Amino acid sequence: MKETTMPALIEQIDSPLFAGIRQEDRRAMLGCIGYHVASFSKGQILAFEGEHLKHIGIVLSGAVDMVKEDLWGNKTMLLRIRRNAMFGETFACGEDDLSVVTFQVSEDAQVLFLPFARVMHSCTMACRFHHRLIENMVSIIADKNRDLMRKVEVVSKRTIREKLLAYLSIQAQVQGSRYFEIPLGRVELAEYLCVDRSALTRELAKMREEGLIDYDKNCFRIKER
Repeated sequence: MKETTMPALIEQIDSPLFAGIRQEDRRAMLGCIGYHVASFSKGQILAFEGEHLKHIGIVLSGAVDMVKEDLWGNKTMLLRIRRNAMFGETFACGEDDLSVVTFQVSEDAQVLFLPFARVMHSCTMACRFHHRLIENMVSIIADKNRDLMRKVEVVSKRTIREKLLAYLSIQAQVQGSRYFEIPLGRVELAEYLCVDRSALTRELAKMREEGLIDYDKNCFRIKER
């Protein structure tokens, strides 16, 4: 980890956490709350399962994976967090603030860290934007829970085809089109669906042959039956 101070990045952040807060207010707000920016290399662990989380992170560049590992060392990627998205808030807001997952860098990343307690409690200066910040945080936590429910919906399907159809259907609905691009490559998609990558590739080819879908790399089209 390489820690650094990058005030210029503050103006570039387009995170939902700062929605409705003017650019000129952000520097004062972050100065009041306290923050630091750090750079990480692919593969580095930001937080281990069972670790106390006192800070939340906002990805400024790169990507961070939320990973669950079982007793035999098998890993499942629950979520990929990309630029401007936040992580750690679901656990930091808990009574014991223990993470039940591991956060691992999947692409070289820069991360903005904020102390959760300072975010969720108005400061003595009663900053005019702090109440909006708290409202944004609650909304983000609700959205994150929705995303995890979608994950449960997908992986609860019995077959690879059913999982794929559920996942692609959700992506089409979210993006409002039968033509859409998914954020995961084949390896990451296999991990997300909890299936073997080779089996996933074969099933995709079969689905294309049967006229259910068409695709080119990460771009998909769900065909009308």
